[in-house]
Amino acid sequence: MAAEDRITTVRWTGDAATGCLRLIDQTRLPTEFVEVECRDVPTVWEAIRSLRVRGAPAIGIAAAYGAVLGARSGGVAGVDDIRRSLRDATQSLRTSRPTAINLFWALDRMDALAASTATGPEIDATALLDRLLAEARRIDDEDRAMCRAIGRHGAELVGPGQGILTHCNAGGLATADYGTALAVVFAAHEQGNPVRVFADETRPLLQGARLTAWELKRRGIPVTLICDSMAAQVMREGKVQMVVVGADRIAANGDTANKIGTYGVALLARAHGIPFYVAAPSSTFDLSIPDGSDIPIELRDPREVTHGFGRQTAPDGVDVYNPAFDVTPAGLIAGIITEKGVIRPVDTPTIRAVLDSP
Repeated sequence: MAAEDRITTVRWTGDAATGCLRLIDQTRLPTEFVEVECRDVPTVWEAIRSLRVRGAPAIGIAAAYGAVLGARSGGVAGVDDIRRSLRDATQSLRTSRPTAINLFWALDRMDALAASTATGPEIDATALLDRLLAEARRIDDEDRAMCRAIGRHGAELVGPGQGILTHCNAGGLATADYGTALAVVFAAHEQGNPVRVFADETRPLLQGARLTAWELKRRGIPVTLICDSMAAQVMREGKVQMVVVGADRIAANGDTANKIGTYGVALLARAHGIPFYVAAPSSTFDLSIPDGSDIPIELRDPREVTHGFGRQTAPDGVDVYNPAFDVTPAGLIAGIITEKGVIRPVDTPTIRAVLDSP
C-alpha cells in the first residue's frame, strides 16, 4: 500500500505535557475530510460517543490517548496528582460506549501501568506522564501490527477474483492503520488477487456507504455499494463467495457482537452456503463472558432512525428501537481471523488455544 493511501485515523502530536490527540471526524465523510483536535477528556468522550471516531480498535486507541490528556488535567505537581486525574479520566471514558471491549481493555492497561509504576526519586510526575504516553503509543503500534497480521492470514482464505461482502466499516478508519475485515481485502489486493467487494450501506448511519466505499475507492479496489436489503439477492445471483466482517466484542465461545444487521447477513450466508468470517485482533475477545447473551448492547438515539442526517423520515411520535449492535452465534461463523491465525472451529477450546499461542 502506498504511503499516500494510508489512513491515520487517530494520532498523537507533541509530547506528553503539551501534545494533543487528533482524529478524523468520520461523521463528515465522505464529502469532507476534517480532523478534530482533542485536548481534554470531555472532547474525547464526545468524539467516541458521537461516532467521530468509531470501530473497536480505534476507540481503544483514542481512549488511551484520552487517558493521557486526563492524567495531566489536574496538574503535574506530583505522582499522586497524575494518578488521581488518570483515574477520573478513565472512569469517565468508560461511560462513552458500552459494547466495544477494546475501550475497556485499553483503559485497563493505562490504569494498570499507573498502579504498577513504583514511586521513587527517578519517577516524578513528568516521568509517569511520559510512561503513560508511551503505553498509549504501544497500544497504537500493537494494533497496526495486529491488523497487518490479520490481513496476511485472511488473504490465504480468499480465492482468485472472489466477491467479498462486508457490513459496516472495519477498515483503516476503524483501527490504527490497516483495518480488520478490510485488511483481508487489502492484503489480497496487494498480492495481485482481483477481488471485488460488495459493501452493505449499513443503516441507519450508513457506515458502509460513507466509510467502507470511500476507503476502497481511494485505494483502487473495485467496490459495489448495495442496500442492506439487497444482500440476499447478490448472494443468490452468485456474486458473493465469502463474507468478512469486523467485531466489537467476542465472547469466550465465539459469539460475536458487530454492527446491527450482521446477524442477518450471517443467516443469509448460511442459507446460501457462503462462508462467513469475522476478522478481529485478540484485544476484541472478552473471555470473561461465556457467550453472547452477556454482551451489553448499546441503544442509541431514536433520531438516528427518524431523522437520519437531519431529514425527518418517520411520523412524529412513532416508537423506535435502535440497537447499535447484534450478536452472531458462533455456529454461523466459519472462522475468526486473528493476528495469531484463523480460529476454526469456532468454539471455546479452539479460541483459548489460539489466543494462548505465542
